[in-house]
Amino acid sequence: MSVLRVGNASGFYGDRFDAMREMLTGGPLDVLTGDYLAELTMLILGRDRLKDPGAGYARTFLRQLEECLGLARERGVRIVTNAGGLNPAGLADAVRVLADRLGIPVRVAHVEGDDLTAAHPGALAAHAYLGGFGIAECLRAGADVVVTGRVTDAALVTGPAAAHFGWGPTEYDRLAGAVVAGHVLECGAQATGGNYSFFQDGDVRRPGFPLAELHADGTSVVTKHDGTGGFVDVGTVTAQLLYETHGARYAGPDVTARLDTVRLSQDGPDRVRVEGVRGEAPPPTLKVGLNRLGGFRNEVAFVLTGLDVEAKAALVRAQLEPVLGRVADVRWDLARTDRPDAATEETASALLRLVVRDADQQVVGRALSGAAVELALAGYPGFHVLAPPGKGAPYGVFDALHVPRNTVAHVAVRHDGRRVPVPDVQDTAVLRAVPEPPLPRPLPPGPVRRAPLGLVAGARSGDKGGDANVGVWARTDDAWRWLAHELTADRFRELIPEARDLPVVRHPLPNLRALNFVVEGILGEGVAAQARFDPQAKALGEWLRARHLDIPEALL
Repeated sequence: MSVLRVGNASGFYGDRFDAMREMLTGGPLDVLTGDYLAELTMLILGRDRLKDPGAGYARTFLRQLEECLGLARERGVRIVTNAGGLNPAGLADAVRVLADRLGIPVRVAHVEGDDLTAAHPGALAAHAYLGGFGIAECLRAGADVVVTGRVTDAALVTGPAAAHFGWGPTEYDRLAGAVVAGHVLECGAQATGGNYSFFQDGDVRRPGFPLAELHADGTSVVTKHDGTGGFVDVGTVTAQLLYETHGARYAGPDVTARLDTVRLSQDGPDRVRVEGVRGEAPPPTLKVGLNRLGGFRNEVAFVLTGLDVEAKAALVRAQLEPVLGRVADVRWDLARTDRPDAATEETASALLRLVVRDADQQVVGRALSGAAVELALAGYPGFHVLAPPGKGAPYGVFDALHVPRNTVAHVAVRHDGRRVPVPDVQDTAVLRAVPEPPLPRPLPPGPVRRAPLGLVAGARSGDKGGDANVGVWARTDDAWRWLAHELTADRFRELIPEARDLPVVRHPLPNLRALNFVVEGILGEGVAAQARFDPQAKALGEWLRARHLDIPEALL
């Protein structure tokens, strides 16, 4: 059968608005996907739904569609998106209203069954991660637009691929190939040079969005429209493959993809071939993302300028101690951004950040903000803050749990209104770690030089609930021979002191010349809780690259 060209126009709720039009006008496509959901997004949509029961979906998608629905119809491009969030039926109805107003005949379907909130009292939103076969059912029935709620990000690609090529639920290798392609596409411009360690290899001022040419055997080529910015090479695809993954087994509701079998090769300018992906039966449970309100938080950053920074910080803490004694969670962080004999006031200053959390908004709100502001004329010399503290804002907590597959009713609601239950898989396999793969021969002994890790390795990091992952890859075979033996879990803890007392698991992926580290608990209760300076661990990999090691001179 023919190649299926699937593009992406959104990697998160708030991504580049013009991307949908750019993808529809930039070159040929069969399907255009949009990923709008993340752990934090589900919390935001849940709060929207509290104010308006008819809300709960990504409104940005509707505004984009108002400009682009006619274009998609003219070009025969089908649109598949998880912008339905907590209310896919509501968004599907809104798309129909929009299409009628614009006079564009469009068949709109949606997928539901992921919402398990009623079964979890106290949760703001609890949603199972569904697979792609509900999407496939809707497309096979003729839908032009398919709206989903919480499906896996890769399902936006596996669904269209299964529909187009006629794959069944046991064609694991083909499905796994589509999962890998979907994982590369899901974060948009991260596959075309965005957030890339070696961004200076190309012009990434305005990266284009990626697309994948999928084949019936599950292989694919990741590329982008001609003439768009950024670049696609083995490095950009490797970086995205490592993003927000754990071990070599990448589990999903349709298939468990073996990331240790992926082979990447440059297939021409801005073209990377993805092949060799093996798949296995999916786990017997489905992941559920559970969001709840955790209480209220407030923060203030005190600016400490010039001499005696440590003493000034101690004074602030002592002055606020009587007020903070009533607060459930108090965190102080002193960032020594100051320099001696600085030429500017800003570079002479350090930041003392105070973050407080409590179930009582009053405790973290006016009580704290009043006490902090009252220090303006009674505190350390040079007292000022970056911004006055507020009244206390609600924060969320994310938990991941797993439920038996038969407790989730996956339903495709076709464009004609017919509700079609999506059969569950017949075979499953309990997820287990793969055996440790053989490592390459170490480099022979030779002279070394103290230098940043980033001179010989790239990294990309991200969040999964309270855990963070850091994928590190080498650009050459010799660098991989060194990296595989040098960057152990213990060495990682040495380089990242925040991880020193936390479980760190290392997963080697020799085909990618990569190591994937999972740091358990470093993000506390997840991004919505804002427990850390970098709450989604987006820059954790770049911090690691900036740390110095003894690196063989032959690699530098």
